[in-house]
Amino acid sequence: MASAAEQLAANLNMSSFAKATELKKRIWFTLLALVVYRLGTYIPVPGVDATVMGQLLAQHQGGILGMFDMFTGGALGRMTVFALNIMPYISASIIIQLLSTALPSLEAMKKEGEAGRKKLNQYTRYLTVFIALFQAYGIAVGLENMTSHGAGAVVTPGPFFLTSCVVTLVGGTMFLMWLGEQITSRGVGNGISLIIFAGIVANLPHALASLFELGRTGALSPIFVIILLVLAIAVIGFIVFMEQAQRRVVIQYPKRQVGNRIFGGDSTHMPLKVNTAGVIPPIFASSVLLIPVTISGFMSSHSMPGWLSVLGQQLGQGQPLYMLFYAAMILFFSYFYAAVTFNPEETAENLRKQGGFIPGIRPGASTASYFDKILSRLTTIGAIYLVLVCLLPQILISKYNVPFYFGGTSLIIIVSVTIDTVTQIQSHLVAHQYQGLIRKQRGRSSARGLPQKGGRRK
Repeated sequence: MASAAEQLAANLNMSSFAKATELKKRIWFTLLALVVYRLGTYIPVPGVDATVMGQLLAQHQGGILGMFDMFTGGALGRMTVFALNIMPYISASIIIQLLSTALPSLEAMKKEGEAGRKKLNQYTRYLTVFIALFQAYGIAVGLENMTSHGAGAVVTPGPFFLTSCVVTLVGGTMFLMWLGEQITSRGVGNGISLIIFAGIVANLPHALASLFELGRTGALSPIFVIILLVLAIAVIGFIVFMEQAQRRVVIQYPKRQVGNRIFGGDSTHMPLKVNTAGVIPPIFASSVLLIPVTISGFMSSHSMPGWLSVLGQQLGQGQPLYMLFYAAMILFFSYFYAAVTFNPEETAENLRKQGGFIPGIRPGASTASYFDKILSRLTTIGAIYLVLVCLLPQILISKYNVPFYFGGTSLIIIVSVTIDTVTQIQSHLVAHQYQGLIRKQRGRSSARGLPQKGGRRK
């Protein structure tokens, strides 16, 4: 019986998908936008020797630059127009959210609804341009100082190259920001997350081939390769479990009488995710750690200060200082982002206005304190989960040269974006089914001569 019911549900979903023309248009738009993004990762920045750049990145492949190249889908290694990818926009979004909790003017703007959200988005775009300009100029200057086997990474250094490189990289980032917004509004899923997802997944077959090549040449034991693949599957299952885990807070609405009828008395629940922050903490922690290592990696050893050289070495992949900072920043951003996305006082006040309450908890300050206690416990569990999933694979990466694509951050991004996209597709299917039922009901009412909404029987 269970298998028959599942088969029937699958047939209904397939039938609904076949009739959901709007959903198919959204999916096609998303796929075409991601194809445009992937094509852009192969358009080189003018004046950069791709061969020398590939040799230089190969020297830093075991460091954090390899992780950033993974986020960009290989665009950094090829030094293309999307070398900065969408990371400046992510950094700007986090900074604006941080300032919105510290500055009263931005906090008031956030509470203005749609108008305030548009203003904050505009400020985020301006800050994205500033961060992208800073990073693009640093990369352009660093490229002029980079050499490999006596050959420079830049064919013709000078002011013209600096200007063209900065304009190209900033323009690529702004185009990706616009493309991500278009995917979010006209496609399926979160556009920014899908762009990072596409970059990681695009190079996943190459990472698997590299892993199997290590096993074939004897650099890794074949048994270890099998154990690693099994471990990756187990970690993916654990990530799926934690990403869908939630605490359901029971909400009760009192009964009220209007005339001779009684309304209310319903009981529902408010789901609170264990990992409220999602993939933001590991991504932003990686971006922050990238700054000193990028500076030290692009500067020559003679012109680099001694303390910066030591810092760059200690912040290398697998080093104790890197592990410590990475874990600390994941913990910090987990608590920070959870506090930004969920306000206990505001939630308790909205619940009180709607007449709802938590059984055994007084409305108002007591409810806010109860929400705050639950959120703190859930965030602690979620932060520990992120630290374990992100740091444990680092040992394998640094010790056995396992590709970055099997790291915790990449697996969390892949699983989270997949779950979110599938959920949105299911929401579109459910909405399409409801619309079909409403149209059928109106058609039956019209055939029977019954009055429809907004009209009357003639």
